[in-house]
Amino acid sequence: MNKSVQPMSSLSLKLPKADRSIETYRLAASRTFPAKLEGPLNRIAFSAVHTVADPFADNDPWLSVAVDWDKTIAFREHVWDLGLGVAEAMDTAQRGMGLDWPTSLELITRSVAAAKRRNALVFSGAGTDHLAVEDARSLDDVIRAYEEQISAVEKVGGRIILMASRALARLGRGADDYAKVYNRVLSGVAQPVIIHWLGDMFDPALAGYWGTSNLDRAMDIAVAIINNNAAKVDGVKVSLLDQQREIDMRRRLDKRIKMYTGDDFNYAELIAGDEKGFSHALLGIFDAIAPAASYALSRLAAGDEAGFHDVLGPTVPLSRHIFKAPTRFYKTGVVFMAYLNGHQDHFTMVGGQESARSMLHLAELFRLADQAGLLADPELATRRMKTVLASHGLEQ
Repeated sequence: MNKSVQPMSSLSLKLPKADRSIETYRLAASRTFPAKLEGPLNRIAFSAVHTVADPFADNDPWLSVAVDWDKTIAFREHVWDLGLGVAEAMDTAQRGMGLDWPTSLELITRSVAAAKRRNALVFSGAGTDHLAVEDARSLDDVIRAYEEQISAVEKVGGRIILMASRALARLGRGADDYAKVYNRVLSGVAQPVIIHWLGDMFDPALAGYWGTSNLDRAMDIAVAIINNNAAKVDGVKVSLLDQQREIDMRRRLDKRIKMYTGDDFNYAELIAGDEKGFSHALLGIFDAIAPAASYALSRLAAGDEAGFHDVLGPTVPLSRHIFKAPTRFYKTGVVFMAYLNGHQDHFTMVGGQESARSMLHLAELFRLADQAGLLADPELATRRMKTVLASHGLEQ
């Protein structure tokens, strides 16, 4: 089944605007994308996926985690059906932002087991988040923390995404400190890993990563460490929201190492690439747009670059909105999309982060998702949007 455009919708609802007025918004013509992958892909594409909270758990969401495991794994199966890999227990899952290490390990264990049942692709985050930053006294503490999580993930059969460390960001003073940690940690991994460079727009505690606030110098340090460990590195995910820096880094990496774009602002151009190369993908936005991403990637693999851009291009304004500053609150938009599209029955998040974005933000998200053809069932999405609006005092 190819994507198709449905007739102009007669659906409408009242949405708030920035000037405090209320508009009657009429939904656009909808687009339908395949529910499963059509044809092979020529890019490796991971979706960094969210975690579904249990809305009826007897817990205090700001203090403790309650996960709906069935819905959480079902969403991963949806992603796998579309031919995408799962990047597990990353920042999209609220890792270190509501999701603690014991729950992350349970999530990884369940996800790896589910992937094995269907021979699907999953890599999982290993970091140092069980080590409180204030308790990290030395680089050896950071190394031991990394090794503990790597061992736990490998024990359950998982592949590693080596996450950036808040403790290392606090203790590392320059190239030698980062080289010591990464050389030691990478020397012990069982299989090549994906290294994640997460910018401080996603996590302010990672400011000055690689031992400097100068991004040119940071790039030099990162490339040198990664290339010196090329046999232990499958690829690099760079999340700096800077298209040219990603391209520059991609061209400097050892030819054995893949670049996985983490640029939720410019992913379409980076995946398409140029005469000197392209990026694979490991993106939080692919959680929200998985069917469109899958279909677009299948068109690219079939040699239809125009079709690729026709589908993926309209998703970029939505992504830029979801990931707008403060970027770390993007998870709210991702989960809201999952709610609108019927992947969960509620708009409740780990840590109560459904409150991290305003109703104006969510209303604009609805408009942009509709205009990109990303509402899988426009009637359901409209009904759910009306429910959320009513809970904020805007009756329809």
